[in-house]
Amino acid sequence: MSADGAGRRRIVVLISGSGSNLQALIDAGDLGGDLVLVVSDRPGAGGLERAARAGIPTVTVPLGDHPDRQAWEQALIAAVAEAEPDLVVLAGFMKILTGAFVDRWPTVNVHPSLLPAFPGAHAPEEAIAWGVKVSGVTVHYVDEKVDHGPIIAQEAVPLEDGDTSDTLHARMQAVEHRLLPEAVALICAGRVTIDGRHTRIQ
Repeated sequence: MSADGAGRRRIVVLISGSGSNLQALIDAGDLGGDLVLVVSDRPGAGGLERAARAGIPTVTVPLGDHPDRQAWEQALIAAVAEAEPDLVVLAGFMKILTGAFVDRWPTVNVHPSLLPAFPGAHAPEEAIAWGVKVSGVTVHYVDEKVDHGPIIAQEAVPLEDGDTSDTLHARMQAVEHRLLPEAVALICAGRVTIDGRHTRIQ
């Protein structure tokens, strides 16, 4: 990506499930970039149908088709590289990526907590079990550690009496569907810079 933000970005989206955050990106209008490829590690992922309806090419790279995780990630890298992306967005992608991937392209993720609290796959359940009064949503750059990279945007989501992981996550997803496209648009506009663990919005 050029420093002045000129030109349209090529965006690849990685999914594992229904693709509701992918749909939010599709529905967001002009992100300042184009969704050029959707990749899933699960052949039956519902997000693949969303991509097809939007006319976005899709590729599946199942872990089970490869002898080990390293071989799988190399196949994933090859599939993504074909699209020549400027930005990779993890939208419900449930595999951990190594530096071989995240050092190659700027990669962002959306996570259902106010990081660094509750990283990992069970953040809403853990927030309820811990008894916090406020959790939220984080969009962050991806590094080799789980839910660890520099934070781009966050928004609080209060917990309510009687919340289950499903009811809390539903409210979080409503925020995710707005916050992720906003963050992607800022990146595509060249307005986000990284300074150590800090991001700066121009």
